Amino acid sequence: MNNQTLDSKINLALKAIEGLITEYLQVDEDRQISNGNVAICIITTDGNVYGKMYGTDKARLRHSYKIAWTKASQVWLTGIKTGDYEKLVFNKLIDENANGIEAPDLIGWQGGQPIFLEDDTCLSIGFSGFRGITDLEIVTKAFANL
Repeated sequence: MNNQTLDSKINLALKAIEGLITEYLQVDEDRQISNGNVAICIITTDGNVYGKMYGTDKARLRHSYKIAWTKASQVWLTGIKTGDYEKLVFNKLIDENANGIEAPDLIGWQGGQPIFLEDDTCLSIGFSGFRGITDLEIVTKAFANL
């Protein structure tokens, strides 16, 4: 996929996320975590990074983006969802340092995942600010219609 088309698709997904945030803020368990101060980080296979922070609390946004970047970069290195990768490491199915991440640096939380576009372009995406399962759902929904 050429860069202009990829940029366009990513921007459409980032826009779709705005509406999904509003929807998920209606769920008490999600709202209480960050009050809608959430962030996404997207890394392409060749290392280009896209990101967006949604909300108004700059300190909380900084924290959310740091977690989103950690999730996305772990997926970029491993190709495996966060949470799932840690299970493989701790069950000794993958060596701890197999992908350049030592145990103390494993994120462990859900919310990082590879997303494949229709042409098999892979994006490593981390989202943070809601419950992990919600982080995954928001990204999946935002990219599903592209």
